[in-house]
Amino acid sequence: MKLIILQEKLKEGIGIIERISVRSLTLSILNNVLLKTEKNFLNLVTTDLETGIKWWSLAKVEKEGALTVPTKILSSFVNFLPNKQITLELKDLVLDIECENYQTKIKGQSADEFPIIPQITEGESISVNSQSFCQSLNTIVDIPVPSTAKPEISGIYFAFQKNFIKMTATDSFRLAEKTFFLEGQASSPLSKEYAFILPQKAAREIVNIFGGKEGELRIYFSPNQVLFELPMAETPHPQIQLVSRLIEGEYPNYEAIIPKKSETQAVFQRNEFLNQIKSASLFSGKINEVKLKIDPKKERVELFSQNPDLGEYHSYLLGRIKGKELEISFNHRFLADGLLNIKSPEVVFELTGTEGPAVLKPAGDQTYLYVAMPIKAS
Repeated sequence: MKLIILQEKLKEGIGIIERISVRSLTLSILNNVLLKTEKNFLNLVTTDLETGIKWWSLAKVEKEGALTVPTKILSSFVNFLPNKQITLELKDLVLDIECENYQTKIKGQSADEFPIIPQITEGESISVNSQSFCQSLNTIVDIPVPSTAKPEISGIYFAFQKNFIKMTATDSFRLAEKTFFLEGQASSPLSKEYAFILPQKAAREIVNIFGGKEGELRIYFSPNQVLFELPMAETPHPQIQLVSRLIEGEYPNYEAIIPKKSETQAVFQRNEFLNQIKSASLFSGKINEVKLKIDPKKERVELFSQNPDLGEYHSYLLGRIKGKELEISFNHRFLADGLLNIKSPEVVFELTGTEGPAVLKPAGDQTYLYVAMPIKAS
């Protein structure tokens, strides 16, 4: 293998694929990146056995070949190089790197030892706008938590329907649902509905890798994996592929816990509500409790928190409130997380009683809702 590529390009590719390169004591090959040439392209590949990332770039390929080298060493060295042409050459499982006045040799391992990344070549696919899709996914991606008892809620649930995609996440104490509409975005309609559970780590990498990329992100479906692919700007050839295994199991019937009606409804200024929740959090106790007393007659909510070691907090928030008067307590972090993912100036806060789920949603926007369970009175 021998090729020439710009330092800037190689640095970009390594920055993408090194995100999932893992430090493994039992399988050292997972610490490595696979470099291989394909006609006029350099291909970099990493995997953690759950997710695989491939990156391609045009390069001047003088001789084809393949090798794996430690990702961290390659990344660190390339970052030190000037933005000049780099020559990469394979000699007996050693990668020679030359760039202006820099030269190094990195010992590698055979490409044959590198795990095979599944290829998804059959089945349907759909295209979405990369940036807007990732923005939608980002509003729910941090909600799940790892669970060995309920692995199906450890990931993001995707339901692909004719005109929209529903993305859902929960940790049993709260739930968020984002609807991403496909009008004018789907390049090819699906013949049927698809649903799968994507591991949270893969979902985060999709946001991090594709969120800043312009263009169409293509999603390929298969029974056990899903592939996300972004093409190059200058050619239809893929630039980045992320393939992930799917979580087995059936996602809970989450729609059953979303309240269909509310006893009390309030509309607040989103920023003011968030600021008061954050202020109250400074004085909350071990269970992060913030108490809310909602008074429709005075059209205000009273916020209260208390910590025996620090003191207490007390404030009022005005809004448009209707329905029943009630007192309710929440984990302040759950309310703040929901408000942070709402970007509208006003937020709708719907309550179903002192122990029922509450719903936060943007005023005038039906594409996002956030459900939080209150802290039950002891």
